[in-house]
Amino acid sequence: MREKQERFVVTFATTTGAMAMERACRAADLPGRLIPVPRSITAGCGMCWSAPPDARQELEALVIREKLDVDGLYAVLL
Repeated sequence: MREKQERFVVTFATTTGAMAMERACRAADLPGRLIPVPRSITAGCGMCWSAPPDARQELEALVIREKLDVDGLYAVLL
């Protein structure tokens, strides 16, 4: 069993929102990837953006700057 690590997770109400986040992060060269939403969190579309916790500030700024449609922002152990 692998050791759990803290991750910064962004959830979305729609798959379109998740895809927009992926596109914006790739364009801004920010870390992370789309993964299924962890069981400890509920989200409408079932996908979330998972990134290292040290990228949180940059990702939050990206969400605001790009006016991305997010459902929630979380720090979780995955």
